[in-house]
Amino acid sequence: MNTPKWFKVVAVIALLWNLLGCLAFAMDLRMTPEDVAALPEAQQALYAARPGWAVVATAVAVIGGALGCVGLLLGRKWAFVLLLLSLAGILAQDYGLFVLADGASLAGPMAVIMQAIVLAVGIGLVLLGRKGIARGWLV
Repeated sequence: MNTPKWFKVVAVIALLWNLLGCLAFAMDLRMTPEDVAALPEAQQALYAARPGWAVVATAVAVIGGALGCVGLLLGRKWAFVLLLLSLAGILAQDYGLFVLADGASLAGPMAVIMQAIVLAVGIGLVLLGRKGIARGWLV
């Protein structure tokens, strides 16, 4: 079955989105204590309060999302599983950031808006993968 052109366009845009997430995550991992000390106080507190497993969840979210988008571009069903893992990583990361670390008050409304966008994209990609399987675009 022919995959519609919009599907590939969306997959490319989503891959770029997730690659930006991978880059941001890599930059976060490379932060030195001096870099953290240069952050505003609220961001320092947020950085210190996040649990280690939430950092792992972020890795699962961005790497799973990027690989899932590669799978979409290759037309493979396994993309759906990776996109589901990515969504689970987003949810776990958000739980660690906003519930346990009170990130909403520490990071401010822009962080909440950004994470809402990340969550919406994650859900959208899972739905796209499911649609791709149902329509025979992913084999």
